[in-house]
Amino acid sequence: MEIDPRLLKLQDKAKTLPATPGCYLMKNKQDEIIYVGKAIDLKSRVQSYFNQSAKNPKTLILVSHIVDFDFMMTGSDAEAFVLENNLIKKHRPKYNIRLKDDKSYPYIVIDHREIFARLQFIRKVKREKKVEVFGPFVKGSQVFDVMRVLNQFFGLRDCSLTEFKKRKEPCLLFQMAQCSAPCVQKISAMDYEKNVQYASDFFRGQAKTTLRLVEDKMLQASDAMEFERAAFYRDQYKILADFHREQHQKNAELSQEKNVDIIAFYIGEEEVDLSLYLMRNGLLLGHKNFHFSTLDLDEQFPQETLAHFLFQYYAETYDALPEQVIVDQFEVSVLELLQAGFASLHHHSHHQNSSHQKIEIKKPQGQFASLLELTKEHAFQSQKVRMLHDDSVFIGLNKLKDLLGLKTRPRVIECYDIAIFQGKSPTAAQIVFHDGKADKKNYRHYNLQERPEGNNDFAMMQELIERRLDNGHLPDVFVVDGGFGQMSKFIAALKEAKLNIPVVGIAKSKVKKSGKSFTDEHIKKSEERLLIPGRANPYFLSQNRSLFKIIVQMRDEAHRFSRRLHHKKEHQRLFKKN
Repeated sequence: MEIDPRLLKLQDKAKTLPATPGCYLMKNKQDEIIYVGKAIDLKSRVQSYFNQSAKNPKTLILVSHIVDFDFMMTGSDAEAFVLENNLIKKHRPKYNIRLKDDKSYPYIVIDHREIFARLQFIRKVKREKKVEVFGPFVKGSQVFDVMRVLNQFFGLRDCSLTEFKKRKEPCLLFQMAQCSAPCVQKISAMDYEKNVQYASDFFRGQAKTTLRLVEDKMLQASDAMEFERAAFYRDQYKILADFHREQHQKNAELSQEKNVDIIAFYIGEEEVDLSLYLMRNGLLLGHKNFHFSTLDLDEQFPQETLAHFLFQYYAETYDALPEQVIVDQFEVSVLELLQAGFASLHHHSHHQNSSHQKIEIKKPQGQFASLLELTKEHAFQSQKVRMLHDDSVFIGLNKLKDLLGLKTRPRVIECYDIAIFQGKSPTAAQIVFHDGKADKKNYRHYNLQERPEGNNDFAMMQELIERRLDNGHLPDVFVVDGGFGQMSKFIAALKEAKLNIPVVGIAKSKVKKSGKSFTDEHIKKSEERLLIPGRANPYFLSQNRSLFKIIVQMRDEAHRFSRRLHHKKEHQRLFKKN
């Protein structure tokens, strides 16, 4: 069999690489970096991409797009591990796993750099010196109630720093005995700081002390026959006690008050699930779950792929850094690599004057052993439930692959919608999904030209595609909102630009979707149809719940996004006219 001259050229270049640790950056014909990898031996690893040995579909597709590569040498395998993460973060390559967190948990933050510090309810935090962070907590509304009770009971301010500095007289909360009015010196800085410490003790593993203080106030009010006030303290006590009790679950309370993450993974036939159980101050507060296709695992080094995924998570999620990580499914060499990566995080954070602690990797012992088994079971059950209910994005993407006759599943899909009214203020929206999930950083708006002839769909499609080409990083599949006519015009405009990228259309539903979520009932009643070139009959999306959710969500996002800009543009045009 004749070898592709492109591969021969890449093979020859790979043979000249040094046999040292480092990172390699694969590029396509547009000179875009489409994949970043690391290697103990650059020469051997990069050569393996361009030989004739069997490869999985993902690697074959990747190699088919490579026309060149760069490399960077490092002093050790651990340095390459860290550099790989930094390069992925910088270039966001198409064929690297993207970190997608499935939840955003709230935190309680006390910024002691502020005068008269306060409790703040924040979802995204960054640990810094003199900033205390408690959490993450599972149920946001309950945490907010707890913070409100602690503020009221200890008289802490809840106003912004700007408002606090401007105030000349105490606010209504002072009159209601729910704030100590530090803004007008009704309390000394020393006494106020004591109250802040009492409030923070509740999250610092000393909740019983806080509960005792509230109970004492309740009993004092009752003895003084101030029954209304006693009832007020009783309600406060109940909110705090219920929250504290809920955190003390089976397997959840440890003798040591440390921040610990317990990590386990399950590799199924089609997907990998990775679960993290989060222990904070000795209490189990929640979990995070990630999943991706097994095709994204490195064929030769699957454990290193998982280890890099974890490192990426901790490198990007500064608020989640624990003191210890408990894991037992990695080989010793991979654990050493991960520990070296964590050490680099600690070193970097030290130079950034932050308060990040050093992360220590440990094998499970005692109570942690049962928690690790629980985490393993969670990873397995999460995948099982998702597969049985067709909720996996990969089920939908693989169905789209089959419908279009592609060699591998599409990773990047773009959906377009054009909004125009009587030829005026035409706009277009570009919605991007990566691995079945919204990639909002790559959403785009386009203000299109108004034309003398009014609605000229083909001309608008041409303009849209020409401008889209300037941005690079083309998708695997285009989705066009509309019937066969709209889809055909889009395909014609692509041919005009000499592009051969699959296009599908989605016909509008005759059943209006209520609410924000996709229900089974909605899917059953829906007549959403996927229009496929060369196929006479449309594919009814109700046949595949996973694909339905991806395509319909993209279409709805495109509608929302394009209408928003169109309405704004129309308002500006009419306002100018008047």
